Amino acid sequence: MEKEQKENIQNEDLAKEKNNQSAKPQDQIDDHNKQEGEDKKEPTPEEKILELEDKLARTFAEMENQRRRFEKEKEEAFEYGGFSFAKEALSLIDNLERSKNILENDEKLKDSEALKKTLEHFDIIHKDLISIFNKNDIKQIDSLNKKLDPNFHQAMMEIEDDTKEPGTIIQEIQKGFTIKDRLLRPSLVGVAKKTQEKATKTEETKENSDIK
Repeated sequence: MEKEQKENIQNEDLAKEKNNQSAKPQDQIDDHNKQEGEDKKEPTPEEKILELEDKLARTFAEMENQRRRFEKEKEEAFEYGGFSFAKEALSLIDNLERSKNILENDEKLKDSEALKKTLEHFDIIHKDLISIFNKNDIKQIDSLNKKLDPNFHQAMMEIEDDTKEPGTIIQEIQKGFTIKDRLLRPSLVGVAKKTQEKATKTEETKENSDIK
């Protein structure tokens, strides 16, 4: 009888141990789920307020950037809106000067009264155009006897001239203009260079001085 009781007690212990072992994985799952729940807990009201404040600050910053871009574009459109029109209008002056040169070089009209009166009218029209341009901040670029400046001048040729420093503008092929602080078109110019003979002598003198 005692033997049977001992066996029953052992069987009960084994059953309890088995139940504990089978329950352990579920406990671990429950603990894991609990930990995940704690990790994904709802933000506090203070955290929500801080998040909203951050979003608002970013939104206002973007709005301010857009406003500044719009203001800049508006100012540029106001100041330089006539840029294309002004550039096209320069052809009036070009055509006027070409016509004047053609008439001045016409042997049949040379020294005639008709030519003198026509050229006087051309000069008046030219002055009026320049005056209108100046009132709208469109100004001619000074070129003659100036040093070549790539920002305002475009060299089209070199002309031998020992009386001027090399790179000095001695001929203006086409006038350049600016509008406010922008280049409307560069001046097309011819620049001075030393004559071949003088350039050769300069090189020989330099070589002799180097030898000494």
